[in-house]
Amino acid sequence: MELPPNRKKSPLVEVAWDGPIVQIKFAGPNIGQRETPIIQEDIGPYLKLKTIKFLVLDLSSVSFMSSMGLSMFIGARNAAAAVGAQPVLYGLNKDLKSLMAMMKMDKLFKVVDSQADLSKLLGK
Repeated sequence: MELPPNRKKSPLVEVAWDGPIVQIKFAGPNIGQRETPIIQEDIGPYLKLKTIKFLVLDLSSVSFMSSMGLSMFIGARNAAAAVGAQPVLYGLNKDLKSLMAMMKMDKLFKVVDSQADLSKLLGK
């Protein structure tokens, strides 16, 4: 398998891979039916890396997520779990945090609010 580049930027997502950490920053403001398949194609190779310990999904620029977006996040979480990585949600606004709690997705992910807490979790 050919390794993906350490950095990848597209109109919808920015990926940074640094050894044990894959950070995915979503451009937002929406992750809906149109965006989800494009994002999945962009991030797919990173979800298969066996060296990762953390998969950080940065939603600080996202204000809305459809059911397809939620489904993509569950798929990303399952892929992370398959390689032994901890899935982390970062930068959730109040509405997304409520949605994640309502859907019980806060039980599937480690939810981190601040950059300081994220850095501490990642050991940086």
